[in-house]
Amino acid sequence: MEQLMRNFFLYLSKSKTLTKLARKYGLRFGAGRFVAGETIQQAVSVIKDLNKKGLSVTIDYLGEFIDTEAEANEMADNSIEAIRAIGSQALDSQLSLKMTSMGLDISDELVLNNMRRILDVAKENDVFVTIDMEDYERCGKTLEIFKKLRSEYDNVGTVIQSYLYRTVSDIEDLNQYSPNLRLVKGAYKESPEVAYPDKKDVDENLKKIIKMHLLNGNYTAVASHDDAMIEYTKQLVEEHNIPRDQFEFQMLYGIREERQLELVKEGYKMRVYVPYGTDWYGYFMRRLAERPANVAFVLKGMFGK
Repeated sequence: MEQLMRNFFLYLSKSKTLTKLARKYGLRFGAGRFVAGETIQQAVSVIKDLNKKGLSVTIDYLGEFIDTEAEANEMADNSIEAIRAIGSQALDSQLSLKMTSMGLDISDELVLNNMRRILDVAKENDVFVTIDMEDYERCGKTLEIFKKLRSEYDNVGTVIQSYLYRTVSDIEDLNQYSPNLRLVKGAYKESPEVAYPDKKDVDENLKKIIKMHLLNGNYTAVASHDDAMIEYTKQLVEEHNIPRDQFEFQMLYGIREERQLELVKEGYKMRVYVPYGTDWYGYFMRRLAERPANVAFVLKGMFGK
């Protein structure tokens, strides 16, 4: 049943029609639980509240189905606006973004121009930028662009997904760049030809790459809501005397807030992934797909207790 619901929400996430409706009707239907608002001003307010609680942040201006150069440039402009807001208000926040929103499906030149614009402003404002990973079809291209940018900039990282068979070789290949990586399980529906179909194998691969990346001496963001994965990381760093400034935990805004605060109290760096913008629909559907139990929270938000 859970797999059926996951596939259903992933299917809905790809609907251009529903995406347009969501833009029109705003953050209703419970999405406000997972999305910080539609404007950078609303996102800044959320960041300030989280920072007061000792939580670090990474913000993401949401965008789906970018079809034109003008749309990609506008997305880049919004990212630059967010970076300047972080810098001017001295917020403890980074920026996350997707390559498709920068024009990945249009041209490499467009993506690189937009990314260099963003990273130049980010460098001026001392803001780190993470390139989010998308589906398998775009994985290789995203990593090639990351490697090119990493050779030019220190303030850029990316994401590696443990459900892909290629992941261990990607970690080995990227090590030469001493990369800052966010390690995740992965949230897209992929063919068993390219991705582990069983959760057990995905979990074991995540543990494997966490260990590889940390023992390589690289900065590691362990992005998981799974207590077993968190405990594994704690034991690993203690066993190998890995300093706490070499890694952090990351979770999504609106999910497991009490656990986030517990990790802060325990002295760990805890970063919250905070999305905002009018284009929230696809992100929201993928969150429901990841954890169908979230549907209960949404229904409660829509219809009251």
